[in-house]
Amino acid sequence: MEDLELHTLSGFGNHFSSEALPGALPVGQNNPQKAPYGLVGEQLSGTAFTVSRKESERSWLYRIRPSVVAGEFKPYSQKLLKSPPFQEVSTPPTQFRWKPMDYPAGEVDFLDGLTTICGNGQVGHHGCLVHLYAITSSMSQKKGERFFYNSDGDFLIVPEKGSLEIKTEFGALFVMPTEIVVIPRGIKFQVNLKSSRARGYVCENYGAHFKLPDLGPIGSNGLANPRDFLSPVASFEDCSGRFELLTKFQGALFSAELGHHPFDVVAWHGNYVPYKYDLKLFNTMNTVSYDHPDPSIFTVLTSPTDHPGVANIDFVIFPPRWMVAEHTFRPPYYHRNIMSEYMGLVQGEYDAKSGGFVPGGGSLHNCMSAHGPDAKTYERALEAKLVPERYEDTLAFMFETSDVFQVTPFALDPKNRDMDYLKCWQGFKPTFNPKGA
Repeated sequence: MEDLELHTLSGFGNHFSSEALPGALPVGQNNPQKAPYGLVGEQLSGTAFTVSRKESERSWLYRIRPSVVAGEFKPYSQKLLKSPPFQEVSTPPTQFRWKPMDYPAGEVDFLDGLTTICGNGQVGHHGCLVHLYAITSSMSQKKGERFFYNSDGDFLIVPEKGSLEIKTEFGALFVMPTEIVVIPRGIKFQVNLKSSRARGYVCENYGAHFKLPDLGPIGSNGLANPRDFLSPVASFEDCSGRFELLTKFQGALFSAELGHHPFDVVAWHGNYVPYKYDLKLFNTMNTVSYDHPDPSIFTVLTSPTDHPGVANIDFVIFPPRWMVAEHTFRPPYYHRNIMSEYMGLVQGEYDAKSGGFVPGGGSLHNCMSAHGPDAKTYERALEAKLVPERYEDTLAFMFETSDVFQVTPFALDPKNRDMDYLKCWQGFKPTFNPKGA
């Protein structure tokens, strides 16, 4: 299954279709008595049947065998992958920063290479988790190929090092650093290396599916354009053998044996599909007069809540861009926020931190925990000549959520943390002068 062609998602909620054999898609009927080529119709629903039509997400898959043909699921142990409620350790309001994960010794694939840093909410209903992955093996290289689907939430994968081939029931997606891929809940997939090893971040979303944010006063264009999101072209495998299918269900992992390859979908149509996006295509909005705008103008995708304007999770990026603000402190301002923020770095340097925060690392500033530029960055910004400035070779991102992130024992372990993080603010020198400005 090697597909280089991709469909363009012209807008979330639109209907798409693909077939690997001509005429494999039924015409005018989703579930005929006899589907073309002797295929079996199977619907995959990502929303309740009775939501409004504009919210409905589902796809019809025409496959060689239905997904129900599988062995019994049995518990599977992976001790570093966690789910709420987080009760092993208490989460302090301290600002955290973490070093990049070390690559494991031996062959470790995507599923065994996941490590949970923090999370919140209720499994399968609302909230999110932040995982890291560091892998040295493909899921196709295991003794008996392995496949996975998440019953609890969507996966948003952000590569930092190494390229990946992500095979799915719908076809293949190839993703590299500066790109992202979203695998909605329930879709079977397999992560394979296109380089010797790979590392990155995963946001597991329990809430509403990701969508493009509304543009409001920005108008018709800007931020992430719908036409730049890509979905796979249908491709299928028809072979017997010994395969392993794993799932995450109610926070626990389970494994079942299959006697056939699970990617036997010959055709599909619908609007519930995996997709990828190149972050270099993001159309950045920024001020051309004064003041540093809120980071919400950098939102790529959002998982909304029932309260308008309050996100279950926002995926926000800080890409290369021009800074031209006049008479303005240009780095991100000092801030305390009702939202909680996990930040990662894909490449380069983040403009609010000079050193320490490196690609593959992360930081956490929970609800009302103060944060902002380090002391050196602050001093430089005060004296900087405010000419147009191009920020190059940088790509930071943020998972911002309305619930407090609870941390895991791995995250609290001093050997995984940057224990000197708080020192970056301790050199702050007040410039207050009571005699005048």
